[in-house]
Amino acid sequence: MTQCGFFFDQSRCSGCQACAVACKSWNGLPPGPLKYLKIYEYEKGHFPAVRIHFQWVPCYHCEQPACVGSCPRQAIRKEDKYGAVLIDSEKCDGCRICYDYCPYGAPVFESDEIGVKARKCTMCFDRLEMGEKPICVMTCPDRALDFGPLDQLVARYGNRRDLEDLPSSQTTAPAVIFKPHAAKRLLVPYDAEKALKLMMRRDPLPPVFNSPREVTEIPPGMVGRSGLVIKHKSAADLMRHTRNDEG
Repeated sequence: MTQCGFFFDQSRCSGCQACAVACKSWNGLPPGPLKYLKIYEYEKGHFPAVRIHFQWVPCYHCEQPACVGSCPRQAIRKEDKYGAVLIDSEKCDGCRICYDYCPYGAPVFESDEIGVKARKCTMCFDRLEMGEKPICVMTCPDRALDFGPLDQLVARYGNRRDLEDLPSSQTTAPAVIFKPHAAKRLLVPYDAEKALKLMMRRDPLPPVFNSPREVTEIPPGMVGRSGLVIKHKSAADLMRHTRNDEG
């Protein structure tokens, strides 16, 4: 069996959502939580080391997909030509067990109603049959994505299968190669503590904050999206964590 896969260069991704919008358009998906591809944006750290993270999460078409064996209706299979993991909508009864087993939350549902069938990224199987690459790869303006036989991607980009904040690749062996963003560094070195003290004072106006600790020790819940959440309790929760690509 041939195993095709993806390459994601996190250092190039700007979170523009072009791939997610193109995915919805190509697959004729309505607005809302039916998203085969999700771009997550979240903030980590504190001054002066705050960083916005962008994470690209489609179905990674794992080499050892947990969803396939978990489905009681045998509605999910891994086909041989490209290694794509596909759902048979005729067999699916909407039990959502596949979602529980998938560490990446790849199966998606149009609503929270009982019996709504699972759907997911198909690796753009229809495009592959036409000799074209997946629509997300072809749409990316920053060239942060690539696609092809997994062995060729490994030869070109290395074999890094894990990325900060994502589940361990040891569970399902996702067919994706990652390039992480570079470590954050100060382009112009300065005394961060002194800068905070200067920012704190606004003479003759009242201070913005009374101690640098108020800025550097962020209490839980202060930042709306302070970490990566890819497993969602409801459609509304999914929309809240991926609201940048549509209202």
